[in-house]
Amino acid sequence: MKILHVETGRHFLGGPQQVIYLINALRERGHDNTLVCPPDSGIDGVARQAGIRVQNLFCAGDLDLPFAYRLSQYLKEQAPDLVHCHSRRGADLLGGLAASFADIPAVVSRRVDSTEMRLLAALRYKPFRKIIAISQAIGAVLRAHGVEPERIAVIRSAVDSPAFARSPDCGAFRREFDLAPDVFTIATAGQLIPRKGHRYLLQAVADLVRSHKALRLIIFGDGYLNNQLRSQAASLGLGGVVQFAGFRDDLDDFIGCFDLLVHPALSEGLGVATLKAAAAGVPVVAFDAGGVKEAVAHGTSGLLVAAEDSDKLREAIANMIDDDHMRNGMGIAGRQRMQKEFSIATMADKHIALYESVVNG
Repeated sequence: MKILHVETGRHFLGGPQQVIYLINALRERGHDNTLVCPPDSGIDGVARQAGIRVQNLFCAGDLDLPFAYRLSQYLKEQAPDLVHCHSRRGADLLGGLAASFADIPAVVSRRVDSTEMRLLAALRYKPFRKIIAISQAIGAVLRAHGVEPERIAVIRSAVDSPAFARSPDCGAFRREFDLAPDVFTIATAGQLIPRKGHRYLLQAVADLVRSHKALRLIIFGDGYLNNQLRSQAASLGLGGVVQFAGFRDDLDDFIGCFDLLVHPALSEGLGVATLKAAAAGVPVVAFDAGGVKEAVAHGTSGLLVAAEDSDKLREAIANMIDDDHMRNGMGIAGRQRMQKEFSIATMADKHIALYESVVNG
């Protein structure tokens, strides 16, 4: 099968990484793939390094109609069996339009659980034969937006469990972040934007350090709330407790060195960071929001608490710190669950079955 993938995101975050996982797995199964992405985007270099065929087309966003025209012309030239649009920034709205112009069947992945107007949803998803939701929570949002249930397919994101099973160099990690041997290390990873809920985590940690002195929080990610969150941390007296580490493209290499991952997102499609932590044997504490309850098995691989409740978040983190047996057991259970339920092979096979159903009518 000849598949053309469209990913227009600027940065190599969780979504683009899933695209790379999928294309590599499809290629191993004998399918022909081409990735359309903007030049100098995060996925561009990663894809080329992986030996994936890449076609660069600049996309300025949902209103970039020239992108739709250029893509439609390229589709007519290449004549793939199927177009798979992977991101929202121009790829879904304009990618679907381009596929319609080229008369090629198309599917689209939706990775966020945010709401939108029913009319906009109708326009966005009309060109697509199938809409792939990465969680049941997103599927419910799509149905609420008026998308027909028979056009929705749930295929959850995957994690490269074998890669995370390798033992990281935690000595080097602790030296780089100046962490004493007895320090309990909490990490959180995500864009510094409101829906990621960092403000609640900072408040929880501020309350927690009164009883747990040997505690450090490392915040990975960039975003426009950077200065505001730093100010909040300073006002809470967390100058010696919190480190803002920015975006790290090597985070996967040492995620297994954390004692705990906390994911305080208020809205989340699935939560790739939680999948990676679990694959690395790290238990998770998170808000029970969106698709996170599908990524984190409450009481098995982590603990979920009500969103926006800093007190409950603090209690859950404290329970993890104080109970080594529970924490270690959840780390083991999380790793096993990722290997069984969130493998790249399973994700790829489900996509192939979906592609074949679309292409064969």
